Amino acid sequence: MACAIRLSEKPELKDPVLLEGLPGIGLVANIAVGYLIRKLDAKFLAEIKSPSFPDVSMTDKGGSLKCPFAQLYYYRGKSEAERDLILLYGNTQALTSRGQYELCGAIFDVVESLGCRYVISLGGYRPGRPVTGPNLYYAATDIEAGRIAAGLGAQVLGGQIFGVAGLLVALAGLRGMKGFCLLAETEGTHPDKEAAIAVLKATSSLLGLKIDTSDLRETEELADFLSPFDFGALARKPPKETKPEWFI
Repeated sequence: MACAIRLSEKPELKDPVLLEGLPGIGLVANIAVGYLIRKLDAKFLAEIKSPSFPDVSMTDKGGSLKCPFAQLYYYRGKSEAERDLILLYGNTQALTSRGQYELCGAIFDVVESLGCRYVISLGGYRPGRPVTGPNLYYAATDIEAGRIAAGLGAQVLGGQIFGVAGLLVALAGLRGMKGFCLLAETEGTHPDKEAAIAVLKATSSLLGLKIDTSDLRETEELADFLSPFDFGALARKPPKETKPEWFI
């Protein structure tokens, strides 16, 4: 069983950029993209469900159940300087390697049909030392995209990038797309607003967005726009697959 896609509409977008914001280390991408969706009043585009999502649902404060999901939203730039955006947000990632590849494929199927040719994934990076910056790091599809990321004040990241943040960018070339992954240093022990603000400021300048993030820094309760879920396991290395659960 592959991913199921529920598309609400097919808007006309001008060369949109995909901005990834699924949960990971420090919830950096999750906070940043969740904030943008609220700030820009982005419109719901599609929902993607994977059989490799966790088999659990969580109750919110009102008692209703919220199951694992990945959703796409879109935003049309309000001026010539602003880029059209497709925003990926959710409360989980797939729990198997095959599930991650299938999820990325489903995401590409939707955004490619809307003319997307550029991908920016976000995330947190644990440097193994006290974080004072946070500094920014990048990995890109090619030299040109790398120069753009470096121009945002990021430095080359050596090593591995787990999850959708790394996989989307690595697979983009197979679809004829370009882009980069932008990571901010974080301790990774709590939802890191400062790291989220760092990637927001960097990407906002590139995308032509003028956003004042002071209200995000002042927000004490992130649960206002973050979906209730247990993100703890997603901040660690993905577990080894033991059986082909994706066939269920």
